[in-house]
Formats: sequence, C-alpha cells, structure tokens
Amino acid sequence: MNTTPKDLLDAGVHFGHQLRRWNPKSKPYVYDNRNGISIIDLEKTHMLLEKAYAKIEEVVSSGKDVLFIGTKKQAQEIVREAATSCQMPFCVNRWMGGGLTNFATIKSSLSKYRKFLKMDEDGELEKLPGKEEAAIRRQMSRMNRNFEGMLEVNDLPAAVFVVDTKNEEIAVAEANRLGIPVIGLVDTNSDPTILDYPIPGNDDAVKSIRIIVETILEAAQSGLSQREAKRVQKSAGPIKREQIFEQQDDIEVTLPAGYGEDEAAPAVENPIVVEAPVVEAPVAEVPVAEATAVEETATPEAPAVEAAPTDSEATEEKK
Repeated sequence: MNTTPKDLLDAGVHFGHQLRRWNPKSKPYVYDNRNGISIIDLEKTHMLLEKAYAKIEEVVSSGKDVLFIGTKKQAQEIVREAATSCQMPFCVNRWMGGGLTNFATIKSSLSKYRKFLKMDEDGELEKLPGKEEAAIRRQMSRMNRNFEGMLEVNDLPAAVFVVDTKNEEIAVAEANRLGIPVIGLVDTNSDPTILDYPIPGNDDAVKSIRIIVETILEAAQSGLSQREAKRVQKSAGPIKREQIFEQQDDIEVTLPAGYGEDEAAPAVENPIVVEAPVVEAPVAEVPVAEATAVEETATPEAPAVEAAPTDSEATEEKK
C-alpha cells in the first residue's frame, strides 16, 4: 500500500462531523474535538486501511468479486471510475432493496435486461408496434439506472465496499445478514461496529473519498495481478526439478579384528589362450594353355638370318 498518513492528512481525511451529530460508537477513532468538529485519529485510520487493503487483495486474488457501492453525489463518479478500471461490479445510482437478500429476483431482472439489450442491438425493437417499443424502452431506461455496473453479475459478491455507511445502511444490513464482509468509509456520525473492516474518515469531501477509493482500487488491481499469475502458472503445469545429489564423504567402516584372515583369497587361474587358425590366402591359378599363349605373344621369335660367305668361298664360286 502506497498511501501514507501524510497523504491522508493532505486529503483532509481527519475532518469528522460536528459534535451535535457525533455517534458515541465512533469515540475510539476520534483524536480530539476542535471548534465543534471531531478530529479523526489518522494513525488508526491508516492501520485499519491496511487491513482493508489486505482483505480486498485476498478476495480478488482468489478469483471472486468485490461490489463497490457509492450512491451519494460526491462519490458517484469516483466509485464508477474505480470499479470500471478494475472490472468490478458497482452501484452508483440507487440501491435496490433486496439487491443481495433477494438476489434470485435481481438475477431474473438482469436476464430480462440483457434480452432487451440484445433485441435493441439486433434491430428487433424497431419492428415492434410503436406503443410496445416505447414501453420496452422506458423499462430499459429504468433498468439501466438500477443495474448500471451490475450487468455481468451472476453470483453474490465475496465482499462489499461502501462509501458512507449511514447513506448505504440498507446495503450494509443485507450484507451483514448474508455474512458478506463489509469494508466501508465511516465518518464520526455513523456506527463503525456494523462493519467488518471500518475505515474512519471524512466521507463528505471529494479529496478524502478519492484517496480512500484509490487505495481500495490499488488493492483490487494487486489482487487481479496475483489472480492472473496463478492462472498462468496453472496452465503451464508443474515445474519439474531435477533431483540434486549432494556429494557426501564415504563413511569409514571398522571391521572386527581377525575378519577375513582365515579365508584364503581364491587363486586366479591363468586364462586359456586359444590360438586362432592360420588361414592361407588362396592363390589364383592360371591355366597352362592360356599361360603359354601369353608367353608366345609376349616374346615372338626373331627370323633366322643367313651368315655372309667368306672370301675363300667367294673365290671358289667365281672359278
């Protein structure tokens, strides 16, 4: 939570109501009375705001919704902006009696309103007779005022946040009856004991309302981030970790005296060496006839040359 007691002081959260409108049950949170006005103890306000912050964060992170309620004029736009930015249901126009305790009827009316919106979007309303179309549009206008911010609600909220518990006493009573936790900005003219998580502070000044609502918005956004992280982790599946074996020293074992002395070590026989047979490489034989032919072809005989006659033989021939 980023809000500090100094921030609360600058926003005027410490200004309570006049003494004549003081509720005695708010005494534990009143620091002093000055000029007929109750001064709220901001240290206690900050401490209780932290508890409310933690509760909102826990509820939203678990996947559930918080209903924002602020119908007084100073809080309407602030609550609408905050709830819209964190995608939470809200009520800023008029709280319908039985909005929580008679949720089955409210759910049926919401279903009917969605049906009318679908007909208007598809152009089916324009095809109806004029009087019937006008009657449905008047009904839609009334439903829009009552159900603004609750169109997507399908179940009861897990918690309720209200601005000015005195102004929203019907909604607070319904939540208490159903056991729904209530977080609320409560002034000195209201009873803080009806809230599970009271936040003592000025519920009339716009600055005071804004800083409290923005802190609650911060808690809701933090819860949404945690919700998304859980969803991503679940879709990714469990992370497998390799088993790590720590290197440990060998444990020294002491054998009893004389252990193994009587037992002779078995003799190791020489291994039998088996000689591999010598395989002679085959010699290719050449046929005799072919070899002779090859020799004759390779060394042809030279033709015989007659010897030249000697001188004596030549003289005898001439005679």
